[in-house]
Amino acid sequence: MLGLPNELLAPVAANVAAAEQWVQQNVSKYVSKYGVDIRYVAVGNEPFLKSYKGMFEATTLPALQNVQAALVKAGLARQVRVTVPLNADVYESLDGRPSSGDFRPDITGLMTSLVRFLLDSGGVLAINIYPFLSLDADANFPRDYAYFPAPGAPPSQASVQDGNVLYTNVFDANYDTLIAALDKHGLGNITVVVGEIGWPTDGDANANVASAQKFNQGLFDRIVAGKGTPRRPQMPDVYVFALLDEDNKSVDPGNFERHWGVFNYDGSPKYSLTLANGKGVVPAKGVKYLSKQWCVLRPDASPTDPAIVGALGYACQYADCTSISPGSSCGSLDVRGNISYAFNQFFQSVNQQKGSCSFNNLAVITTTDPSQGTCRFRIQIDTTGRRNLTPDDSAAARAAAAWGAVVVLALLAIVSV
Repeated sequence: MLGLPNELLAPVAANVAAAEQWVQQNVSKYVSKYGVDIRYVAVGNEPFLKSYKGMFEATTLPALQNVQAALVKAGLARQVRVTVPLNADVYESLDGRPSSGDFRPDITGLMTSLVRFLLDSGGVLAINIYPFLSLDADANFPRDYAYFPAPGAPPSQASVQDGNVLYTNVFDANYDTLIAALDKHGLGNITVVVGEIGWPTDGDANANVASAQKFNQGLFDRIVAGKGTPRRPQMPDVYVFALLDEDNKSVDPGNFERHWGVFNYDGSPKYSLTLANGKGVVPAKGVKYLSKQWCVLRPDASPTDPAIVGALGYACQYADCTSISPGSSCGSLDVRGNISYAFNQFFQSVNQQKGSCSFNNLAVITTTDPSQGTCRFRIQIDTTGRRNLTPDDSAAARAAAAWGAVVVLALLAIVSV
């Protein structure tokens, strides 16, 4: 599934030639030249989110229509279908029962037009469902209702009775709320795929390896069994989010946003998962690492040194420090541990470059692994063949600049404890 980002919706909607050029450069080229198995073009990403306040509502459907026309012109419409990945906030149930599902009143007309076009053009509807977000946003949300029930386990006390159907988990209830909305508008024949679903492993008290393993194993068990929902008994196609963590991703929704991966940065599984035929996930092969060394706070340096705050701010502006936030895998480190973790994250992110473990002489290189409990001090993988990036020209530097100030504030609080 190939994505056309939200910032391109307006130009692609305004000019079919722009859509044709985008399809040629991003779809046709890779299908014909490299044999890439592209099955869908996702036009936009959750463009009708309430938080966007209508920013993309006027351009999404025209962009979708132009991309479809471009695929037809390129002779790819039979093998590459269009979709629009939507957040679950595009539909609702006022009484909590899935059978009462309907589209959000402010976009009902737009949703019916969009789904009708997808139906007519052979496209599919992609919906992103995150039980984790439901749990994390509400301190009173019933925890067991966020997971798929284990075979033989009693139903959650939060289960929803809807006529003769008992909904025992939030995924089934959420998905069927959408199906009810589609049926209500005569659009029940559309194929619905789950565009995103998963559970993060860090950056939040509810985000940990055990919870992610429990949720994703329950999901895979359902997929392998082919068990769908009460309204759609066959399990839909599911895109599990995500393969790897994204250490440059925006943390505006929460620090957990950088930790959705099933695999660690080095291709090792974070936890076991049993897939079809009893097979499990396996680590990447042939991964090489840089030298077995870490950057930590000097033993004779004081955590209250006035230069610490600036050093931390610099380190976490260019590297990911979300794992030391409260409730995270490194959240139980003491002040010295927090500082060392931040220093090492920077040191590894610049490929252990000479001089990158100084921080005004506050840091020192050690060959003794400082990892503690669930907190892993990583060693960068060997990226031989790629040029070494300096902090100022790295992608991490550009992407992290916007949130560096927030991290500095958070670390100030950590240091002051």
